[in-house]
Amino acid sequence: MRQLPLISHRAAAAAVVAALVGGVAACGPKEAGDAKGGGAAGAPKQGGTLTVLNREPQRDFDPARLYTSGGGNIPSLVFRTLTTRNRADGAAGTKVVPDLATDLGTPSEDAKVWTYKLKDGLAYEDGSPITSADVKYGIERSFAGELSGGAPYLRDWLVGGEDYQGPYKDKGGEGLKSIGTPDAKTLVFHLKKPEGDFPYLATQTQFAPVPKAKDTGTKYEEHPVSSGPYKVVRNTGDGERMLLERNPHWSAKTDGRRHAYPDRIDVKSGLDPAVINQRLSTGSGPDAAAITTDANLGPAELAQVSGDKQLADRVGTGHFGYTNYLAFNPKTKPFDDPKVRQAISYAVNRTSVVNAAGGSSLAEPATTFLPNQKALGYTPYDHFPAGKTGDPDKARELLKEAGYGQGAPKGPLSITLTHSTAQNFESSPEIATALQAGFKKAGIAVKLQGLEDNDYNQRVHATKTQPGLFLGHWGADWPSGGPFLAPIFDGRQIVEDGANFNSARLDDPAVNDEIDEINKITDHDAAAKRWGALDKKIGEQALTVPLFHPVYKRLYGKDAKNIVISDWTGVLDISQVAVK
Repeated sequence: MRQLPLISHRAAAAAVVAALVGGVAACGPKEAGDAKGGGAAGAPKQGGTLTVLNREPQRDFDPARLYTSGGGNIPSLVFRTLTTRNRADGAAGTKVVPDLATDLGTPSEDAKVWTYKLKDGLAYEDGSPITSADVKYGIERSFAGELSGGAPYLRDWLVGGEDYQGPYKDKGGEGLKSIGTPDAKTLVFHLKKPEGDFPYLATQTQFAPVPKAKDTGTKYEEHPVSSGPYKVVRNTGDGERMLLERNPHWSAKTDGRRHAYPDRIDVKSGLDPAVINQRLSTGSGPDAAAITTDANLGPAELAQVSGDKQLADRVGTGHFGYTNYLAFNPKTKPFDDPKVRQAISYAVNRTSVVNAAGGSSLAEPATTFLPNQKALGYTPYDHFPAGKTGDPDKARELLKEAGYGQGAPKGPLSITLTHSTAQNFESSPEIATALQAGFKKAGIAVKLQGLEDNDYNQRVHATKTQPGLFLGHWGADWPSGGPFLAPIFDGRQIVEDGANFNSARLDDPAVNDEIDEINKITDHDAAAKRWGALDKKIGEQALTVPLFHPVYKRLYGKDAKNIVISDWTGVLDISQVAVK
């Protein structure tokens, strides 16, 4: 995944759902509630144009092809889904809530069958009614090879999903038999195995309705039929410039989540982050009522902004469920020895690593694989307590027990750390160099191997080329421990001939069984406690070394108000912003 936040766990590189992932979440520098008013004074009102200044274009604007969670950000303005994220600040925003559906779904006793009912009065931008058949068809489109790119879960979870090729090759026209539509308002999903997180999956845009008669295949992205508060009136440069205007048939009576204050939303992408932040800072013309969903403030920019109270009051601070870590491949020496892995865990100087990632304002030290979010199941632990700056003496002691050190049978330990050359403050040279310095104090000689970013992603995610030690990162596709832990530690998700994220090659029947048992639980709070306990148990094996959780700082325009940033996405929620 996500390796960046909303990424594919299996598709190598999903480098991202960058526009959705790294972001901001509990408004600050003030507390979220204090900053809610945002820029302009007074209560939020309808009207005006909201400008969005982004790095990454909103490519593939087709609900089948988007890899989003919680409905996405810009996509969520056009595509409604069965469920969606709660549009609230901080931790409250990690909850899943109904959207097109009347509730979160009714599970069977074993959580293998989920039933949904659609609300009354749902309509598309042309006024025609939204039906259960449309939702089913929207899902079926996501199986078509020409519309690939979305999350892989439906293919894995739905009965018959592994063989279905989409409606364009479905000569019989029966579609996926595992999705039943007994009437125009009912959907019944039949799963291969229990999935208590199904309501979270139903937030992804693959669950957006698509009227079959309006489906234009690969050209659908140019003018998708809106079920949300806005419709697409312009989409040029493959999402580089998009203009959205009100959908006259959207009704707040059926949608209590999106406020849809602006009359128009003008999305301008393909911009340099420095340019974006400069424009937001200056706030001239339309830029006064502008926001960004994917341009962070870097260390230098943050220092400059922090010195200006007016600008500092327009910075959103966010936390997304994301962990940067050292990844071991225990199939290679010397990392097959647990004592070596433990020694390296003790040798890490997290203060230096945090400073290399931009300082404490942009990174928080981590000792657990799960980030500090209740929704994920966060359970505090530190199995190898090295303090803030590492414990080189304890590291040397463990290395001696493993046969390494001056005068030891195996001699001093010498290892290679693989990293990316991309300047991303997570897997980049700065982080690797900080680790190298900490390891040197423990008598560990580290050679740094920097790879161009594409080469790096291919090497570290292929079992045949996976290095013994490299910088990894992972984010959850939704606020649950399942999509965070399973791709990294479930032995059944080891992929030999594709993108593999279980670098430790852990295939422990007890871990696999516990994952299955937790997946049966439909009570999210109860499941979260079990995920936290599993994280703590796995952590004892030192298969990874958690380093830090990123903090996101983003500037918004002086006339933007009603700023809401949740811990689900860590991104300012466009559906809540007003400009008047």
